[in-house]
Amino acid sequence: MEKSKKKPYVSTWNNISWSVKKQLKYVPAAFWIQLLFIPLHVGLAWAEIYLPSLVVAEVTGERGLSHAVLWVGLLMLAILAANILLDVLNNYVHTIDQRYTNKVRTLLAQKALGLFYQTYEKKEMADLFDRADMTTQMWNGAEPVKDMTWHARGFAESILCYVLFGTVISFIRPWLVLLLTLAPAVNWFCVRAYQKWEYANRENWQEIDRKLWYIQRKAGEFAMAKDIRVYGMAGWLRQMYGMLCEGHSKWDKKRIWKNYFSHIADLAVILLRDGAAYAVLISMVRSGEITAQQFVLSFAAVSSFATWIGNILNEWNQMRGTSLALCDLREYLEYPDKDGDGTADVEAFLGKAPEIVFDHVSFRYDGAKEDTLHDICLTLHAGEKLALVGLNGAGKTTLVKLMCGLYEPTSGEIRLSVTDRNTAAGENTFVPVRHFRRKDYYRLFSAVFQKINPMFFSVAEMISGCEEDESDLAKVEECVRRAGLAEKILSLPDGIHAKLDKQVNENGIELSGGELQKLMLARALYKDAPVLVLDEPTAALDPIAESKIYEEYRNMTVGKSSLFISHRLASTRFCDRILYLKDGRIAEEGSHDALVAAGGEYAKLYEIQSCWYQEDGVEGHRQQEDFS
Repeated sequence: MEKSKKKPYVSTWNNISWSVKKQLKYVPAAFWIQLLFIPLHVGLAWAEIYLPSLVVAEVTGERGLSHAVLWVGLLMLAILAANILLDVLNNYVHTIDQRYTNKVRTLLAQKALGLFYQTYEKKEMADLFDRADMTTQMWNGAEPVKDMTWHARGFAESILCYVLFGTVISFIRPWLVLLLTLAPAVNWFCVRAYQKWEYANRENWQEIDRKLWYIQRKAGEFAMAKDIRVYGMAGWLRQMYGMLCEGHSKWDKKRIWKNYFSHIADLAVILLRDGAAYAVLISMVRSGEITAQQFVLSFAAVSSFATWIGNILNEWNQMRGTSLALCDLREYLEYPDKDGDGTADVEAFLGKAPEIVFDHVSFRYDGAKEDTLHDICLTLHAGEKLALVGLNGAGKTTLVKLMCGLYEPTSGEIRLSVTDRNTAAGENTFVPVRHFRRKDYYRLFSAVFQKINPMFFSVAEMISGCEEDESDLAKVEECVRRAGLAEKILSLPDGIHAKLDKQVNENGIELSGGELQKLMLARALYKDAPVLVLDEPTAALDPIAESKIYEEYRNMTVGKSSLFISHRLASTRFCDRILYLKDGRIAEEGSHDALVAAGGEYAKLYEIQSCWYQEDGVEGHRQQEDFS
């Protein structure tokens, strides 16, 4: 996807059609009421210009005061009733329109939550999501996702009024219709030029907005509060915020001045256009070509005609500007997603730990000059405990993401195999990962990732991944105990029902880094998938807690395949096999003892770290040795 797209994703008419279809689907009442607005508004516009001429006609006529009061009064009552009806309907439509916005926000969230992870984490997609999300927010009185049908309705009304009042003016001087129509074209081109410039440059200030919001959010997080104070980061953050605000102001000035000059041309055109029309009407009255009643009606028609021409252009420009914003929304919602072909059934792999085969797999990030992983060939055997070790940047986490289906290989293939019990020899059946639907493939994995992001749900909901009334609460408590978190959680007044994140929940709790890792372990225990993935799961734990967690890991991995990543090489002793990655390749392979005996890079790194293990406590180290 290009960073800056000059050509809109779809046309304005396409977005109008899309908006109407969505509105009819989700809030049909809003569409039909807006359709009713058209005859009501057109009728009111005609009544309002006809009223002054009716008054003149009744005053100068010979039918008496009672006749004048009757007809003028009836027309005024009709105008009042129509305005009251419009006001009531307008408030009602705005109320139900919010349901439409909420539905579109739901669609946007569903797309973001289900988007292929490799696509989702790209910066271009994050920027596109921010722009798409802005269409559902109110900014400067505009909310594009709701505004399109309103502008389309206003455009239709303006066209009808243009025809109606243009007909009245044509009876006076036909060429006035042409003059009043052509003059505003200058304004249309000016506004259109501004909108094209704004659309082409929108990413400049949106990038600054994103950074400003990021600094605001980080400055208010509890997790950052200690660092900001102890390391004196407040001044630096203020400086960064000020620089970004200054950059934003520069773009704001450009936008304001360009918009200002586009309106200067409009004012000049209005002066020349209306001045000429009024001069013609005045000269016709003085020469006796039209009566006072005709003058009043024509004068009002000219004034309204000019307004409706302006409205036609304004509504069109508003539709076009709204359409440009909706292009971002639709591009995100309709972004082509990657998924398996669904020919493979995951159920055959859930009952027993599968074998996972990497067949000459390489992976390169978008925009990178070199592969992060090079020609990886490995097999995670059924029930095997496999460890990945290596320095930062060796490709360990990338390999995990490939295995979990979060990335797809740039080249090579990942396959699963399971023993086919239907064959006499019990042959293995190999199935490429691309044949699984992603949501099905994810069922194979229980993962504890290095970066933990707890949400504001209850402990039980965080562990089960669903609402409490759908959770097995007895199983949740058992997983809390097995993860070593019972002393903390079960002692709380609300126990497993306690809410996380006190920034959102009044009585929310805040867990330490080690406690959060145990919470994630409890979540992995609850899912009980056949493949366990542990990415630095004990980084925030003390040696004693780490030792207990290793024992639980050993219990967890019975009958499962497991992949374990750690920078602490002593913690890999309980694994059956260790892969030492270097520069995206498997540099060494074997058991802990075999690799230490080989005297390679793994052995050297282990020797460097050995003093840490001794200081961490002899008892914990002995327990780790027992696991091997």
